[in-house]
Amino acid sequence: CLSLFPFTTNWLRSSEFEKLPAAVYGAILLLAALSYLILQTSIIRADGDDSDLQRAVGRDLKGKISLVVYILGIGISFAYPLLAVGFYTAVAMVWVIPDRRIESTLHGPSAPEH
Repeated sequence: CLSLFPFTTNWLRSSEFEKLPAAVYGAILLLAALSYLILQTSIIRADGDDSDLQRAVGRDLKGKISLVVYILGIGISFAYPLLAVGFYTAVAMVWVIPDRRIESTLHGPSAPEH
């Protein structure tokens, strides 16, 4: 699904944020988020429930909320495509803020930044 980002981004831009391209773009974002969730879950299962990754991500509210916002964005894109793009942008902005959970779990809260 990651290889579809350039196509869907261009389609959304060139359509000037029409309904279908906004919905498809959201679906690609959702698929990428689900892929990440599957990868994370597989690593945790392989390492066990007491793994460092499990302790680091905890309940992963940030990831779960992102999925919900993507689903809401897809649904609203058929009525308000520009608002849907706003939802997608909000999720991106949340993830731009560095998530230091893994680094803090592995190295402690005073870990040096790289």
